Amino acid sequence: VQLQASGGGLVQAGGSLRLSCAASGRTVSRYYMGWFRQAPGKEREFVIAGTWTSDNAVYADSVKGRFTISRDNAKNTVYLQMNSLKPEDTAVYYCACGRVPYSIYSQRYDYWGRGTQVTVSS
Repeated sequence: VQLQASGGGLVQAGGSLRLSCAASGRTVSRYYMGWFRQAPGKEREFVIAGTWTSDNAVYADSVKGRFTISRDNAKNTVYLQMNSLKPEDTAVYYCACGRVPYSIYSQRYDYWGRGTQVTVSS
């Protein structure tokens, strides 16, 4: 599975961004997907765990009510809509793919895309 994350950028606090994770290769419907982020000097952090084919998802407490995922099955793409962004959301965001359902642990994911930088200014 090849994953490509995109959509990052610079935004002011309170603003919004939408990230995309496009998958290609093997049948992704057989896998689960996740979003993680890593800020400078910090460990990779769980954001959202979901699927390629449904709206079911597990959200980190830090993003509940602000971030949501959606998908375009025809494009094998999952979107991460980020609203009410805060400076502490600044990080490189990664999408990942694995066989473990709704895992919050990065070690459970087998495939990773290159990250996309999100910077939230105060």
